[in-house]
Amino acid sequence: MTYPATKQENISDNYFGTTVNDPYRWLEDDRSEATKGWVVAQNTVTQNYLSQIPFRKAIKERLTRLMNYEKFSQPFKEGGYTYFYRNSGLQNQSLLYRQKDGAEAEVFLDPNTFSKDATTSLADISFSKDGSLVAYQLSTGGSDWTNVVVMKAADKSIIGDTLTDIKFSGIAWQGNEGFYYSTYDKPAQGSQLSGKTEHHKLYFHKLGTAQKDDQLIFGGEITPRRYIGAGLTEDERYLIISAAKSTSGNELYLKDLSVPNSAIVTVVDNFDQNNNIVTNVGSKLYIYTSLNARNGRIITVDAANPKPENWKELIKETENVLNPSTAGGKLFANYIKDAVSMVQQYDMEGKLEHEIQLPEIGTAIGFSGKKDDKELFYTFTSYVYPPTIFKYDIAAGKSEVYKKPGVDFDPTLYESKQVFYKSKDGTKIPMIITYKKGLKLNAKNPTVLYGYGGFNISLTPAFSTSVVVLLEQGGVYAVANLRGGGEYGEKWHTAGTKMKKQNVFDDFIAAAEYLVKRKYTSKDYLAISGGSNGGLLVGAVMAQRPELFKVAMPAVGVMDMLRYHKFTAGAGWAYDYGTSEDSKEMFAYLYKYSPVHALKSGVAYPATLVTTADHDDRVVPAHSFKFAATLQKQQAGNAPVLIRIETNAGHGAGKPTDKAIEEVADRWAFMLYNMGLSYQ
Repeated sequence: MTYPATKQENISDNYFGTTVNDPYRWLEDDRSEATKGWVVAQNTVTQNYLSQIPFRKAIKERLTRLMNYEKFSQPFKEGGYTYFYRNSGLQNQSLLYRQKDGAEAEVFLDPNTFSKDATTSLADISFSKDGSLVAYQLSTGGSDWTNVVVMKAADKSIIGDTLTDIKFSGIAWQGNEGFYYSTYDKPAQGSQLSGKTEHHKLYFHKLGTAQKDDQLIFGGEITPRRYIGAGLTEDERYLIISAAKSTSGNELYLKDLSVPNSAIVTVVDNFDQNNNIVTNVGSKLYIYTSLNARNGRIITVDAANPKPENWKELIKETENVLNPSTAGGKLFANYIKDAVSMVQQYDMEGKLEHEIQLPEIGTAIGFSGKKDDKELFYTFTSYVYPPTIFKYDIAAGKSEVYKKPGVDFDPTLYESKQVFYKSKDGTKIPMIITYKKGLKLNAKNPTVLYGYGGFNISLTPAFSTSVVVLLEQGGVYAVANLRGGGEYGEKWHTAGTKMKKQNVFDDFIAAAEYLVKRKYTSKDYLAISGGSNGGLLVGAVMAQRPELFKVAMPAVGVMDMLRYHKFTAGAGWAYDYGTSEDSKEMFAYLYKYSPVHALKSGVAYPATLVTTADHDDRVVPAHSFKFAATLQKQQAGNAPVLIRIETNAGHGAGKPTDKAIEEVADRWAFMLYNMGLSYQ
């Protein structure tokens, strides 16, 4: 391979007496002409390579056929209407519909009309309690920065000015007067995409007034917090404020809106654990907390004296991780048990009423609604069970199929099997392996090992049409539930953080070794894949064990562990990672595994396809740019090192269907081609 020349500059930093060179720092300026030129040159080389793969077109055509089926979201009710998202098949963005009393559904919002290339997406939507007003957020090019448009639901007429530069925010309506939202001051200098965001601010926007006059409620310089979220109880009596310094643990505050000029009251005054108010009955609050219960529990307390010393336990902690919700005057305890769902229904006194019967082992999401709802909707899926919407009778505890997808896939031909394997230190790790029935364990099956392992996020079974392409070819799809995730609670999470991060990499390597030992595959047919924190995982592991993998596909990864905290909201990830400025020991630990710095000359690395996007303002593309440039320079083997940079796209949310199909097709084509296989 002949790669574009990437200039190197004489730039270095000193960390506790250690000099670290950073020759590609100029690529951090993602708005510069030099960086733009580099992106064009790299994309040209990548597309030239991919265009020569003879079956690339066939994979894209199959993906297109697979994606071309009618898709629906769970319906929700607002102001006498039932709303739902629908995609006829290959529409770039799903449309929001509404219908009333069995009448024909009508289009309420069509995000495909927001921009010519469909890269402006509907990021979020919120209705006032009576359903007459709606505020929706628009994301351009996949950016986390959004604009908020307010309109009347009846005739869709826009009210007032569009709010601009909103980031990491929900919309919480207070009557029909206005709503609460959160944002940062947008970086004034340099790239507005990569500039560091520091202090989140909670505002109240009163309809009919200018955004510049919005009232600051919480945050900013007075109470500096990195993340602030707000919500109202369904009766709109209480404003709930969550404040955090990092991605784990939050303070909890409460304001009684029924009392004029009431103060904001502290419920939890530390960041040690996660806390959230699930619902209320009058002044009785129902709170989810992992305080003194690392897998989560539900407690009750009176809003007049809401501090922990007054809490009463309602639903105890179990060995399974709890994610609660409420609907129809009931509590739903959605547990993760060995990385799959188990759902129980309780009354408001904590009495178990039903265990929801799910179709098979998989993932169930939903179980939320309003207090007077008689039914709710939830979605069930697994690696071999396309997402199906169920309607659930709350009183009877019975489910029935509401919407079944028409995807071109026969689940009876495939199977998923959960296995448990031991990591380097003996810890038992679960992994779900999916493949076509009758698979021969001959060590020659093209296999993708996928992982994440961070931020308390659980990887639970979910169907993907993109994975079908692999399975149809006799391939194997394996998902390992690594430490750092949330599958077994906070203890599992912290076992993969800071100076225990190597556990995550060891878990992933052990998963690969298990697949090879059991002859599902071999090093000549094994690919690793992951995105964001999972991109870091792929980058670190391929640097540590390059001989174990044939192909590596890191997506939108965190690759420079010494500087990640200097961009956008990166400093908020320090709970998981630590920073290079914390201590000499923390620096040395990060430096050792940081993908950009762990690559060595003279090593034959796997065939690598790095993917990112030029508008990614979550994990800035400079991470992937610097990693690709370093790997191209260090690669001693013959395997290609390519970077695919999507233009006018972000971290992944809101990506148009056509762009998603093209990227997945390129991944599979690259992988199979570099395994010496074809597509049939």
